[in-house]
Amino acid sequence: MDKVLHRNSKALVILKDLVISYIATGILLLLLSFLMLKLDLSNGILSGGIILTYILSCFVGGFLLGKHVEQKRFLWGLLMGGLYFIILLFVSILGNTLAGIEAGRTMTVLMICLFSGMLGGMIS
Repeated sequence: MDKVLHRNSKALVILKDLVISYIATGILLLLLSFLMLKLDLSNGILSGGIILTYILSCFVGGFLLGKHVEQKRFLWGLLMGGLYFIILLFVSILGNTLAGIEAGRTMTVLMICLFSGMLGGMIS
């Protein structure tokens, strides 16, 4: 019974940290859209801002999850980055925005999410 409770609490921690990552994503994207409105940013800067949003959000999630676990923090951070990417991909498919994205860019975003989450877990 204690093992089941321990698994459920760990799943709850992962879910909570994932939600915090997506809250960070929302805040950063709102900031980026405000900057676009006021400064008329180019597409290159916009693309860099979106990548920076992925990096910071996955880093925050991996860092928070790493604070909650005692061992193998980098693997837990890697898991957080992977979960972040899976949800991002699922939402993109639901929103039909995946049609214009090539496989190379998707793999790049996957690597960014995985390594940012892992770095956050390692630093925690």
